[in-house]
Amino acid sequence: MKENGFFAEFKKFIMRGNVIDLAVGVIIGGAFTAIVTSLNEDIITPILGIFGGTDFSNLTVKLGSGDNAPVLTYGNFITAVINFLITAFVIFCIIRAINKASEKLKKKEEAAPTTKSCPYCKSEIDILAIKCPHCTSDITE
Repeated sequence: MKENGFFAEFKKFIMRGNVIDLAVGVIIGGAFTAIVTSLNEDIITPILGIFGGTDFSNLTVKLGSGDNAPVLTYGNFITAVINFLITAFVIFCIIRAINKASEKLKKKEEAAPTTKSCPYCKSEIDILAIKCPHCTSDITE
């Protein structure tokens, strides 16, 4: 059975490594979201409740009158914004730590200079040289 062009293209797309990486990222992101949500709801919101005297999840506005009137739960929105800010801050800290670690590795990988410039003729000479081979000046650095 010959595969249709669309399905062959889809199979090629699915088999690429970056699709698997994306799937792993989504799964880890979901778990990370649960952690951040718990941090916000179970730790930060109660602490903010001490200072503000309110729990964000209970903040609502009833639009209209009667039992069936719609309720605007803006407290849940505030909680979602706090979750987003915490997530963004944690990701920022992780990326910053990774960048600093990679900078340290780059600095270690950079080789020490093996040449220097002659102060008289400006020629490039060996770093250990005490006499310039080009202008025969004594290097006293």
